Amino acid sequence: MSCLLISLILVPLLSPFLFSVSLLLPSSPSSDKISYHIDCGGSSTAVDQFNTTWLSDRYFTGGISSVVSEPLRFPLFPEKTLRFFPPTTSGKKNCYLIPAAAASSRYFFRTFIVYDNYDGKSHPPSFEVSVEGTVVFSYRSPWPESFARDGSYSDLFALISDGEADVCLYSIATDPPVIASLEVVQVDPASYASASIGTGSILVNYGRLSCGADQWGPGFTNDSDSFGRSWDSDVGFRSSSAKGIIPISTTKSVANANSSPNYFPMKLYQSAVTVGGNGTLEYELNIDAKLDYLLWFHFAEIDGTVAKTGQRVFDVLINGVNVNRIDVFKEVGGFAAFDWHYVANNLSTTTLVVRLAPVIGSPILSGLENYGIVPNDLATVPDQVLAMRALQDSLRVPDRMGWNGDPCAPTTWDAWEGVTCRTNKDGNALVVYQIDLSSQGLKGIISDQISLLTNLASLNLSSNSLVGSLPMGIGLQSLVQLDLSNNGFTGSIPDSLTSSNLRIVLLNNNQLEGQVPEALYSIGVHGGVIDLSGNKGLCGVPSLLECPFFWHNGGLSNRGKIAIALSLTITSILLLVVIYICIRRRRNDYDFGLPHDLISLAAKRNRYQRQKSLMLLEMESQHAKGFPALNPL
Repeated sequence: MSCLLISLILVPLLSPFLFSVSLLLPSSPSSDKISYHIDCGGSSTAVDQFNTTWLSDRYFTGGISSVVSEPLRFPLFPEKTLRFFPPTTSGKKNCYLIPAAAASSRYFFRTFIVYDNYDGKSHPPSFEVSVEGTVVFSYRSPWPESFARDGSYSDLFALISDGEADVCLYSIATDPPVIASLEVVQVDPASYASASIGTGSILVNYGRLSCGADQWGPGFTNDSDSFGRSWDSDVGFRSSSAKGIIPISTTKSVANANSSPNYFPMKLYQSAVTVGGNGTLEYELNIDAKLDYLLWFHFAEIDGTVAKTGQRVFDVLINGVNVNRIDVFKEVGGFAAFDWHYVANNLSTTTLVVRLAPVIGSPILSGLENYGIVPNDLATVPDQVLAMRALQDSLRVPDRMGWNGDPCAPTTWDAWEGVTCRTNKDGNALVVYQIDLSSQGLKGIISDQISLLTNLASLNLSSNSLVGSLPMGIGLQSLVQLDLSNNGFTGSIPDSLTSSNLRIVLLNNNQLEGQVPEALYSIGVHGGVIDLSGNKGLCGVPSLLECPFFWHNGGLSNRGKIAIALSLTITSILLLVVIYICIRRRRNDYDFGLPHDLISLAAKRNRYQRQKSLMLLEMESQHAKGFPALNPL
């Protein structure tokens, strides 16, 4: 039997039941808790006879709705519908992505799986189910006939920290996974000793028993359970050594029931089993080896004849090891609930034997729960999840590729088609290492969120119909190989692509333009491979045209910018000089005083003229007196 084959070993149904998931005002103690019941494959929202509201099918990433082959055999309407996921059209991995509380919260998950030959092929599928990236249930064909025909349910408790509850189904071979319903209920974060058990694991139900009672709880009876748990009769889990078992019950109220943080219902403690004479109270629980298991025991002293401490004392033995001695009356008195839990570590067997051995009087037990403690698988770094979903949208990745849920988790499944992941250097998370989506018919653009893929070493988007410019973030230091050939990319080559780690750069047959960064072209010179052919607008390196002096990468080059700057500077200086001269001239037009130098020159000239005139007069006077004439100076 395969690991975590919970649906086949966990709880045999006394009547077939289909759990789904729809939004419901929760029955939990706090009315603001989130609760969903979705009828997978259902087309309308409706209320069943137990007053549970089932939502029509929603929050799925793909698949096809269908109905069971014999719907009249199923008394509840949610049992009649289902959703299946053909891997050829929906991909190998499909999910229900359900809105959850933003802050870290704990949730109860329950699935109902049924085949009932809905497809007429008489071949129940092989597939696995994960919650938050951790595999929790596994189904392998062929299924037991009763399970395939009537169905079964499985449940667990898990922590959701990212505001979205991911329940994913993964096809084994070419089988289409199938699910009939899904239930998600927010519970108390302190439930089931989360402080000591820790939040790094999922509690998977391997058996939830109500001793001395028939099966009851949501979906089976009108008895309520605030978490939505259903409880099975303990009869089917008693070992072959069990004998002399006596069921007892009471209608009296039991104190401490429905108490925080687990809110176990009072009905659980109003019935119990004990033994008479030399009887033996022992249970055999089917488990998977190499896991730890949380055993939760429920007691209540509902026998009125036990009225003091020391009247009923018994030991609890797990796989033959005595782990505790219990005196219920000593702990809480009569008609009061008492719980005790124990963790069985690293079991090597596939059977867990629980025996209550008498010390004084006969042992008593009201209920028993057994949870496999499944460690959380590694998850993809949150920023890289955001980046991959942005790429999924921008590249228009087709549904057939199954890009759903966590890109890399669970680690036992293949990552998203075309994606290769690795653990980070600290070993505590997954990172995207390689993306190869060549020849996939993509028609979008490259999202700038690709810059968040800081561990990406190889990117191949060749031979598609991608357009737009290359985002600056594509030049990651981690990138070694880049193939974007045979697309319709436009614009210039970003300088960020000059990463020193690049060894292969194939940008041929696009519509890129502008100057090729010298550092990028040097990759080919230093033993790498670079192909820029088929881009008529590229220039500036050998084998390509020379770039215009003033033009670079679709804009002004540095030389052009310098020339323009110098021209503007010279023009500005000349303009300032002209303005200065104009201002000086305007001042001279309105100033009637002559400059000092001009005044001095005029004075000298006037003196010279006066002297000349006196000499001429003197000459004329002498001539009149009969003196010889003198030549003028």
